[in-house]
Amino acid sequence: MIGTHTKTHTQRPRRRTRPVPTSVMPRPRFHWYWLLLIILLIVSGFYISRLDVQIREKFEGNRWALPARVYARPLELYTGMQLKPAWLEKELAALGYRRTNQPYEQGQYQRTNNDFFLITRGFKFWDANEISRMVQIRFQGESVSSISEVQPIDRKLALVRMEPKLIGKIYPTHNEDRIVMRLKEIPKLLVDALISIEDRNFYSHMGVSLRGSARALVKNLEEGGWVQGGSTITQQLVKNFFLSPERTLERKFNEAIMAFLLEWHYTKEQILEAYLNEVYIGQDGNRSIHGMGMGAQFYFNRPLEELKLEELALLVSLVRAPSSYDPRKHPQRALERRNLVLDAMTEQKMIEPAEAKIAKATLLNVTEEVIGSAFSYPAFVEVVRAQLRQDYRENDLRSEGLQIFTTLDPFMQEMAETAL
Repeated sequence: MIGTHTKTHTQRPRRRTRPVPTSVMPRPRFHWYWLLLIILLIVSGFYISRLDVQIREKFEGNRWALPARVYARPLELYTGMQLKPAWLEKELAALGYRRTNQPYEQGQYQRTNNDFFLITRGFKFWDANEISRMVQIRFQGESVSSISEVQPIDRKLALVRMEPKLIGKIYPTHNEDRIVMRLKEIPKLLVDALISIEDRNFYSHMGVSLRGSARALVKNLEEGGWVQGGSTITQQLVKNFFLSPERTLERKFNEAIMAFLLEWHYTKEQILEAYLNEVYIGQDGNRSIHGMGMGAQFYFNRPLEELKLEELALLVSLVRAPSSYDPRKHPQRALERRNLVLDAMTEQKMIEPAEAKIAKATLLNVTEEVIGSAFSYPAFVEVVRAQLRQDYRENDLRSEGLQIFTTLDPFMQEMAETAL
């Protein structure tokens, strides 16, 4: 018998292994400077937000307090009207029209004996907008014999209404005087002149230009004096429109932030339009002259659109320091600064060298008498103001830019005063 042998395997008991201790990960520590950074970001965000609200509220609201303008009656010319040619010429002179051999722009006239050719100015009346026209007015003795329109349509006219003479203003409490203009109404040459001398990188920066500041520094060192500023047009607008004139680090810091915010919210065209209406360019007693539209009247007694290259360059030259370059008080200094603007325009190919040469050879041509500093009929204007107070608030009279048309006839008034 064969026996069987079975081999049994006994399992050895496993050793109990102790768990291997894992390394303890250190907990992240919250350093104090992270807290400081978070607080700083919150405070900065709140501060910038406050500046942002301030910018948008003022820029999108009623930006300027505009003086009310009081006008005499407009001269209406018609066939058969009793009027001496000399009186018409006197009226034209009072309105700032210039006598030339060949009228080619608004505000000019030609007189040959008793015949007048003139180009009227457009004007917004209470009942209609009068467009600019080239007209011929003929006299027979002391009466108007015929009125013909030459441009834009060749035809006979029954009546021509001239723009009225300004006889008074009712100023805001801060005595700022300006004529607000749209950018499309402002000559391109003036915009070119401004950018060439004040901020040639205007269309490429976001409010602050480090390259422009560095270039201005080098230019001023080369010239041995202050000939070019480092602030952008946007920074200048912020400084004039939102901030105080004090020179502190805090103001410069705010200026840079607000310039960036202004560029972020608004187009270059909106910023440029606001700047050209806000900029300070002269002083007349306690009346401050702001904006290029008012500057044209103040220095040349003509609308801005009638000014020539050299006159536009002179207005731009006043932006840097109106009192230092005042053409009435410092004509030589003003001439040099104006020519510097023309050179900058030539350098940046905005005008041809031949144009600049002709313009630089031209005199300043500012009026000797300051226009608008005093009016001939203060008592009459005060009576008008007293009547208006019955229907308008004083603040509206001083700030809403009202146009007030009266029945005062300057010629009849002058004749009456002469008779007395």
